[in-house]
Amino acid sequence: MNLKIAVLPGDGIGPEVILQAKKALYAIGEVYNHEFVFEEALMGAIAIDKTGNPLPEQTLNLCLNTDAVLFGAIGDPKYDNNPNAKVRPEQGLLKLRKELGLFANIRPIKPYKSLLDASPLKREIIEGADFTIFRELTGGAYFGAKTLNEEGTHASDLCEYSEEEITRIAHLAFKSAQNRRKKLTMVDKANVLETSRLWRKVVQKVGESYPDVALDFLFVDNAAMQIILNPKQFDVILTENLFGDILSDEASVITGSIGLLASASLGEKNALFEPIHGSYPQAKGKNIANPIASILSAAMLLEHFGLFKEANVIYQAIEKAIEFKVVTVDLKADSKFGTNEVGEFVSNFIFSKDDLLYFNNDNVHIGQSTIV
Repeated sequence: MNLKIAVLPGDGIGPEVILQAKKALYAIGEVYNHEFVFEEALMGAIAIDKTGNPLPEQTLNLCLNTDAVLFGAIGDPKYDNNPNAKVRPEQGLLKLRKELGLFANIRPIKPYKSLLDASPLKREIIEGADFTIFRELTGGAYFGAKTLNEEGTHASDLCEYSEEEITRIAHLAFKSAQNRRKKLTMVDKANVLETSRLWRKVVQKVGESYPDVALDFLFVDNAAMQIILNPKQFDVILTENLFGDILSDEASVITGSIGLLASASLGEKNALFEPIHGSYPQAKGKNIANPIASILSAAMLLEHFGLFKEANVIYQAIEKAIEFKVVTVDLKADSKFGTNEVGEFVSNFIFSKDDLLYFNNDNVHIGQSTIV
């Protein structure tokens, strides 16, 4: 298979983690005879610094004319700490989602057995948890009209949704549930918000076409609590943009690190794959950022194109890296391995996965393996 992939490294640790994802895809291409052509472009704070635009037209055109987008992270403290900034890195990401029609964000949540004790939650609570969050991505308050009075003392963000916007992601979520444990939980605030009442009405209607899927509802405040109290009760969670943004980051504590969570953003024609962590500027250039989420995003890209065997090799590589504790300091405080070493381990595993002697546990830990 030949794929042209737009690569948007972005800001902070984005370039470092995206490099490791490219290494994994390169190894997959070599081993399985696929050709991945990467073309990089500016986006985020670095794009503002160089062009004045967080999403330059050249970048957008590239993304519209490639098979998929591999995205790193955006954000910079000089914008985060300046409430008066008129141009922000995040504006570029929101525009990209809108222009590509990426209406569905999919975030799998499943802890690794070797890392159950890395989570702040008790092992007995998270062991066996396995669910996916479907977050609507192009509507709601993030995209609604925004106002600020001249005095800067009153602001508003309009939350809007249409039946069509809800229907299209609801179908994706129900289809996913059919292939999992056949349970879908709709998260809303229907006791207060009119948009949530519309969501509940439309999802119930769509659910009639999926009689094999059990549908239930939770208010978002209760859902936030239940994700911590009993995450094993969930299979597929469906929710709107703002709620999904918050809940998916909350759910990251189940895995032990936000650096482990990948995501796919899908539209009718386009697809973007990214780790859910931010730009983490404090770690920039220090070789300490966890690249696993970015590498897993590459695996989700492969799955999107039906390359399930290839994606599974990446999943095996990540499992092996965690088993051998070839991880960054967010997962093991005294780890001697960094961003690059984890990426090298994964790519070397892809090249030599059947040669288990190569991944001798003792060799990895004492630094004798050629990966370090």
